[in-house]
Amino acid sequence: MIDMSVVSRQSTQLDPSVRLWTVEEYYRMAEVGILQPDERVELIAGKIYQKMSPQGTPHAVTITLVRRVFAQGLGETVLIRTQLPIRLNNYSEPEPDVAVVIPDELRYVAHHPYPEDILLLIEVADKTLKRDCQLKAKEYANSGIKDYWVLDVNKRQLYLFRDPTEEGYSSQVILSEDEEASPLDFSEMRIRVRDILPPISV
Repeated sequence: MIDMSVVSRQSTQLDPSVRLWTVEEYYRMAEVGILQPDERVELIAGKIYQKMSPQGTPHAVTITLVRRVFAQGLGETVLIRTQLPIRLNNYSEPEPDVAVVIPDELRYVAHHPYPEDILLLIEVADKTLKRDCQLKAKEYANSGIKDYWVLDVNKRQLYLFRDPTEEGYSSQVILSEDEEASPLDFSEMRIRVRDILPPISV
């Protein structure tokens, strides 16, 4: 179930002079053709944002590497979803590049993963670093996502966002490609940042 305290908290922060869209209205736009079937968009904090298009090869390769590393390390203890929706609240249904969630595909037949289903979110940034580290980080923190990573493909760094609050994450760490990171829920798993980044072009 959606944490209604989160929904209520976010609703009190809405600017009454700005018209924000709900998830229901977002889907209705797609049904009536306002949003086209091939249009790459996502709803974040009541606003519709264009996703990066076309997707470059470094972005695609990084998602593939992340998925492989987590699949090899965690197996069937998790479900790994790539570029699929998650439902944060009535105003946000983003599509993170990688979502590590509680396993069982049938768990999500009636709804996309809710915050309580999510173990880790990862965004891959080659053109979207500011949005991922500011807009999305704030929304994920406000929804209680406890472990959020942003892979900066250009500078070959990993941003770790943890300890969510209503204002954002109180813990933010940047790791170089030679350092290692561990998911909060799987501390025994050590991932070298370099192993989830594409090789440097020669």
